[in-house]
Amino acid sequence: MRTDAPVVLDLTGVTDKAGLMDRCSVALALPDWFGRNWDALADCLTDLPEPVTLVVTGWQEYARTRPREWATAQDVFATAVDERPTRLAVLLSLGAYSEDPTNPLPRASDD
Repeated sequence: MRTDAPVVLDLTGVTDKAGLMDRCSVALALPDWFGRNWDALADCLTDLPEPVTLVVTGWQEYARTRPREWATAQDVFATAVDERPTRLAVLLSLGAYSEDPTNPLPRASDD
């Protein structure tokens, strides 16, 4: 699996399942038939046309405000990885994300 060109799924500002599904649709260029529900996401993740390394950023606030939805999302991602381990890897970024590698976002606490 290639890790040199990951797909970034930035969840910054996502407050609900609809927002998560919209971000997944855009980041992964999901097909028009994507129904924006958990089963449709699972189907799309296991049918990706080429190997994908998905880096999920900005997920912490969504996980705090919608813990049940976040748990379901993690289950969907994990199941897809288990079913297609050579086609999908999902990584959770633990730090802040910046599009500009020369200007990283400040950390919450540097003391």
